[in-house]
Amino acid sequence: MRARALGATVVAVSALLALSGCSSADKVGAAVGSLGGVLTPYKSDVLQGNVVTREQVQALSPGMPREQVRSILGTSLLASAFHADRWDYVFTFRRQGQPPQQRKVTVFFRQDLLERVQADALPSEQEFVSSLDVRRKGDKVPPLQATEAELKAFADKNRQPAESEQPAPAAAPAASYPPLESR
Repeated sequence: MRARALGATVVAVSALLALSGCSSADKVGAAVGSLGGVLTPYKSDVLQGNVVTREQVQALSPGMPREQVRSILGTSLLASAFHADRWDYVFTFRRQGQPPQQRKVTVFFRQDLLERVQADALPSEQEFVSSLDVRRKGDKVPPLQATEAELKAFADKNRQPAESEQPAPAAAPAASYPPLESR
């Protein structure tokens, strides 16, 4: 009886220890994955959907045919069979070290003509391009200047031999080979 109670106690304590480890497993995994927070693994940029800028939406006007809207915004990412008079343009961009960007533009049609546009706050093209700049602010750009001595050393190191110094072309091989095709 006593062995049975001891076995039940061991099982209960083991289960409690295993369950308590679950709550801190994410923290341990994150610390190990980033080598104690010193180094972080590289995560590639994830760009999905259609980039739609403020200028593109401003170019739309009610009454435009579908083809003209498509030429301005591109092919929509989502076109539902249940909502044939609605196109959804969805854009998401995730980059390590930056907050994710997500925008949505919905275009509504009536009888194949543009009726209205619903859009999140969209950046201008210039603002979108500048948001892609990943250089750290404050990094000093090295001066792009060279002294005369540095230029001369570079020229000497990369000097091309004169034509008189060029090695003679290699002679053609003396062996002759049979033709590849029979005649």
